[in-house]
Amino acid sequence: MNKLIATLIAGLFASAAFAQAPADTSSTPAVQTKAEAKAEKKAVKADAKADKKEAKADAKADKKETKAEVKAEKAEAKAHAKKVKAHADATEKKAGAQADVNATMGK
Repeated sequence: MNKLIATLIAGLFASAAFAQAPADTSSTPAVQTKAEAKAEKKAVKADAKADKKEAKADAKADKKETKAEVKAEKAEAKAHAKKVKAHADATEKKAGAQADVNATMGK
């Protein structure tokens, strides 16, 4: 009978120990939530900074590309003008030579 009572009392103490809730569980999720919010805010700030840096680099690259295109177009226009002038000079020479031939033949 003493063993039975001792077993029942031990069981009672054991069940009472397991039935207790951990101390202050309500603050732990709040702290985790606050930490998560802080980490998320930091990540958003870092993403925004990276996006800004990328946009700045894209704008710089676009500006450089546009500048190169303008330079190429200027060079092409200059070459075309030179070609047109050379053609005009050649046409003028040919016309002058033809006039000389006509003058010589007309005599």
